[in-house]
Amino acid sequence: MHDVTLPPTLAQLAQQRWQQLYDTNPIETDLARLLAMSDFAFKVLQQDPTLGDWLLDELQMQSRDVPNPLPEDLSSLDEQSCFRLLRKYRQRYWLKVMWLDLVKGNDIADSIHYVSQLSEGLIDAANQWAFAQTVKQCGTPLDSKGNALPMLVLGMGKLGGGELNFSSDIDLIFCYPHNVNTQGGRKSIEAQVFYTKVAQKLIAALNQVTVDGQVFRVDMRLRPFGDSGPLVMSLSAMEDYYQDQGREWERYAMLKARLLGKANAYWPVFYQMMRPFVYRRYIDFSVIESLRKMKHMIAQEVRRKGLINNIKLGAGGIREVEFIVQALQMIRGGRDTSLQTSSLLAALSQLDALEVIPHEAVCSLRESYLYLRKIEQYLQAFDDQQTQTLPENEVCQTRLQVLMQKPDYQRCLECIQSTMTKIRDEFAQVIGDEPFEQTAFDEAFTYVWLEGDTQQLAGKLNTAQIEPWHNALQSFKEALTKRQMGARGADILDKLIPCLLYQAAEQELVAEELTSVLNIIAMIASRTAYLELLYENQGALKQLVYLCSHSLWIAEHIAKYPILLDELLDPAALYKPLPLNAYKLEIRQYFLRIEQHDLEQQMEALRQFKQAHQLRIAAADATDVLSIMKVSDHLTALAEAIIEQAVNLAWQQMIARYGQPEGCDEQTKGFAVIAYGKAGGWELGYDSDLDLVFVHNSDGDSYTQGEKCIPARQFYLKLAQRLMHLFNTRTASGILYELDTRLRPEGNSGLLAINLESFYQYQLQQAWTWEHQALVRARMVLGEQSMYERFGQIRTAILRQSRDCKELAENVVSMREKMRTHLSKDSNDAFDLKQGLGGMTDIEFLAQFLVLNFAENNALLTEHTDNVRILANAKELAILDEEEQRVLTQAYCFFREQYHKQSLNRQGKCVSWDIQLTQLSAQVAAIFKRHLGDLVK
Repeated sequence: MHDVTLPPTLAQLAQQRWQQLYDTNPIETDLARLLAMSDFAFKVLQQDPTLGDWLLDELQMQSRDVPNPLPEDLSSLDEQSCFRLLRKYRQRYWLKVMWLDLVKGNDIADSIHYVSQLSEGLIDAANQWAFAQTVKQCGTPLDSKGNALPMLVLGMGKLGGGELNFSSDIDLIFCYPHNVNTQGGRKSIEAQVFYTKVAQKLIAALNQVTVDGQVFRVDMRLRPFGDSGPLVMSLSAMEDYYQDQGREWERYAMLKARLLGKANAYWPVFYQMMRPFVYRRYIDFSVIESLRKMKHMIAQEVRRKGLINNIKLGAGGIREVEFIVQALQMIRGGRDTSLQTSSLLAALSQLDALEVIPHEAVCSLRESYLYLRKIEQYLQAFDDQQTQTLPENEVCQTRLQVLMQKPDYQRCLECIQSTMTKIRDEFAQVIGDEPFEQTAFDEAFTYVWLEGDTQQLAGKLNTAQIEPWHNALQSFKEALTKRQMGARGADILDKLIPCLLYQAAEQELVAEELTSVLNIIAMIASRTAYLELLYENQGALKQLVYLCSHSLWIAEHIAKYPILLDELLDPAALYKPLPLNAYKLEIRQYFLRIEQHDLEQQMEALRQFKQAHQLRIAAADATDVLSIMKVSDHLTALAEAIIEQAVNLAWQQMIARYGQPEGCDEQTKGFAVIAYGKAGGWELGYDSDLDLVFVHNSDGDSYTQGEKCIPARQFYLKLAQRLMHLFNTRTASGILYELDTRLRPEGNSGLLAINLESFYQYQLQQAWTWEHQALVRARMVLGEQSMYERFGQIRTAILRQSRDCKELAENVVSMREKMRTHLSKDSNDAFDLKQGLGGMTDIEFLAQFLVLNFAENNALLTEHTDNVRILANAKELAILDEEEQRVLTQAYCFFREQYHKQSLNRQGKCVSWDIQLTQLSAQVAAIFKRHLGDLVK
């Protein structure tokens, strides 16, 4: 391979770089070739040109030894020296791997195994150093025989399988044997604290970027509970987690798990503990459906990110080979223990030996997999970047052409595509896709679309709708003239529209509803992948038509964010929102697929998660699967999950820059979020803003502990500003929520994040009546337990203050009249559900007045933040009579239901008067006047 002559562009690059490094020394052809083939190799040799002599030592290059990166005396090795040794080791040996791959044409199976061994050596050395350093500070956790209890490091993914990429990040999980306190240190500490310190040091040793670079990007999100979970767990706690809460995707993840370093007595304990979770005793064909869903999720991810030429995630990519092998391991691994291996290649050999897959298919899969892994290795070795996307720049295309020994780059693409097609065929055999659903329909709909002959609709459609349908189709065709479409897209569209028209006729859509569906098609007309999705999944098309006929909001939502079309593939999930307590876990798992350090991608992911789950809630709402109260419960639970994830993201970004405030960690941030208004009262709608106030518990003397330390109060201000940025910035997927923080102390002129005790003093001494009204609907939605408890005490103390009844009533009525004057759209023809006389806001103000006026002697009134339960408690305390409570609750729920329906159909907040509205609003107005109006005469 190394005898291939370099093309002129690479030959020139080789000569330039050689002269820079070695001046007039005679050119070593192989070494010059490496300089041309890899920018990373050039950078490493720039720092130490003498490594070139090492590369030319044939015996050294033939060796696969893995020397220890660190000296034996770890306790006296300072952090700076340790970090430098680890990074220099990585540079040296990854340079060797580049030499083997890019110059010597090494067997890829050998290369990825060698990279995995080297990586394991680095991780184990960092673990031992971190352990020794922590022992020096805190003593040692010992077993009953006086032996030190090590921290176990679990390698996941390709690291676990011994098939690591050249520039891969590493997925790790940490655990420890027993909960015992340390001995021999200045102060004994709990095992959890000790091993957390070890884990933090280990991560820093590998992940931190120094002047010498970085060893690995460390990803800890596969651990139990993801980012929000403890950094390290005991074996017993881990067993409880996987037994009680382990999800399907975690079974697949654990399939690749492997303990790293030198074996000890706890390794068999761990593997025995995890085996029943990963492998079922019976032949488990249920995994096929689960893996198929995972593949759909990956296809969705590829569409979402707009990935093209991706040899890992694209159709027929590396991931599909992994799915094939994993599926068969999961199905049969419980019975055939020889399949219980983390190595893909070893598992493939066993599948061959067991005749689970035909020998020819095994050979084809192995060859295709290694071929793509070799291409992936090349792509990453060019500049030490974690990429699986074929290059767009000419230099890297030429490099790939040379390495693949093809006459031009087009031939390279053809060979890669041919290989991926083979994998795709095998994937379809084992995993398969959902059966292609084609709806048989009358050819009349084809004529309607292609010929414009809407008279063909006679007998298939209400006669009165034929002309409006014709007009809708004409408008759609005009809209298409403004869209760029390729030949393939136009061909798919001509097949799709007749199917769509058939579904629309079957479901008896009127022209306005048909237009809303066609608007979505117009929006995606230039994106062939989405047209194919709808055409090849007739069930999804049917759901699209069905939902658009029920809700204009849904139609506009999908038109605005076409990625939501993926949600239509699984009707069972579409009309079944998650349980209320599952949103937080779901978003954590969703973010496992998101690159940790990619802020733009994280912001998009937050928005797409919200949009997808709002669609599910709206689908269940529009089809009466959920009641109005449940809809708001779900929208509020979704918002809380997003708030928590956003805070976690902002926290990670802040501590990366400034370090953590003293005494804080991932679980105890010293920061909390208070929700007001609809979010506080569990009454969020589809387009509701979030009224939030940020508080912290830092005193004025504490600082952060990073290299760039700042006062903790400044840290929390910056954290709140970062949250505002995450929520309010408009991306391709819009804003997350409109975040309104004007209810904080001093409003817009006040601090964005305030100390919780300062918040109390403000409420006690300076707050206006309307601010106490707002506090009725306030609740903490994120924070540690002590802050939850303290806020509860503060809220109760403020709400139970003694107040002058007449003065309170005057303030409440005055504020209500101002709002009505400025905001009400009431008229003789229509009733403003929200601001009208006797509307929702009147009921809300009355509930707030009852709490502020009567809570001093009735603590029960402060228990809840939603209006319905406040009214129920007022009746329980005989503040309202039974008829008043019934009328107010009935009216409030009815108005909210009408408001939701108006929202779903984009019809504003005003509805035409009818007998029920007239009676209810009059009754509400009378009750409001009875309790408040009479006090302010």
